[in-house]
Amino acid sequence: MVEKKFTIGWVLRNIFLWFIVVVMVFPFLHMLSVSLSGNVDVMKGSVSVLPMINGKIGATLGTYKHVLSNPLIFTAYRNTIVYTVLGTAAALFVLSTGAYALSKPNRLLGGKTINILIMITMFFGGGMVPTFLCIKWLGLYDTIWAVVLPGAFSAYNCIIMRTFFSQFPKEIEESGKLDGLNDIGILWYLVLPTSGAVLATIGLFVAVGQWNAFFGPLLYLNGSEKYPLQLILRQIVLQSVMDNFASGDSAAGANLQYAENSVKYATIIVSILPIIAVYPFLQKYFVKGVMIGSVKG
Repeated sequence: MVEKKFTIGWVLRNIFLWFIVVVMVFPFLHMLSVSLSGNVDVMKGSVSVLPMINGKIGATLGTYKHVLSNPLIFTAYRNTIVYTVLGTAAALFVLSTGAYALSKPNRLLGGKTINILIMITMFFGGGMVPTFLCIKWLGLYDTIWAVVLPGAFSAYNCIIMRTFFSQFPKEIEESGKLDGLNDIGILWYLVLPTSGAVLATIGLFVAVGQWNAFFGPLLYLNGSEKYPLQLILRQIVLQSVMDNFASGDSAAGANLQYAENSVKYATIIVSILPIIAVYPFLQKYFVKGVMIGSVKG
């Protein structure tokens, strides 16, 4: 007997999944459409998922030209790329070496105690003021390292990577020792080359966090030439708000009201496009890395 493909459960699952897709995709399409639409259509509220100009489907790049005309925008892009690359590299180095050592609690002196202490940091933190004082005492204030180093270690990422390394076959490690490799050699030559999935997953977590970093740079950086993209985009949006406030209720104010809303959406699109462009290349590693590094029941 041939099983029917289109069962009620199959139909309901697909309807539910398509509903989730629409709910998640619609806001992005709406933001993109508003940022590409003309003033009158946005003020009328006639823009939905397609950009409009004078009541007809069309697009204009005026808002993006306004955002990208800021002299610091490309400097901010460069800074963000540097912070993301350095931060991701530092995090992968710290997490891989630390997680591999913690995956051998019986061989690491105080390994079980260190694992417990790392778990505690997931529920309790030192707070903003002690962290700021620590950054200043270390001489990192107003340097790129104040943005890069604090995010290099994450208890959650460390636990995922530690669990992954704990599942690595002991027979391969023992064969490496017979060939004269020490622990560092085993990690570098045997473990890491076979850990692409978890490294890509953790790297994506860290890279997205560094790319979207806002509060840390706001606290620790004191010059706009060092600001990442998020802070410069914030300045652009605030400037649009101030221009709108200064214009009052005049006709120019109506145009600026559109500019304010459109700038907000355009800055969001500008900030997320690079991450969206990179994600498809790492997607095949993403789910695999999380599942391999998950805790077994």
